[in-house]
Amino acid sequence: MSSPDALSVLAAFFIFGMIWLRTRMQYARRGAGRRTLTAAGAGFFAGVALLIIAGWFIGSLLARQALSLAPLSAALVRGVWFIGVYYLSIVLNRALLARNLAVFG
Repeated sequence: MSSPDALSVLAAFFIFGMIWLRTRMQYARRGAGRRTLTAAGAGFFAGVALLIIAGWFIGSLLARQALSLAPLSAALVRGVWFIGVYYLSIVLNRALLARNLAVFG
């Protein structure tokens, strides 16, 4: 595995961990007791994981077509995708809360 790919894997795990932590902290502030993952939460995190995995492949394809410089460009596109997934997860979590579907119950 090349160095930019290893960096992308590390970034993907970091972003997923940040999404998990941010969501858990949000429910901790709401005063919920024991926080267990609900069915909606499992779907939420499965969707986030699928978006991150899709970003791995789409990022390399976009980098080959748009930025044919080096493997580093694929890592850059993947990193931007992962940050986009992070911000999208915030919106999705708020949408779930608005529909009274808790991620952690």
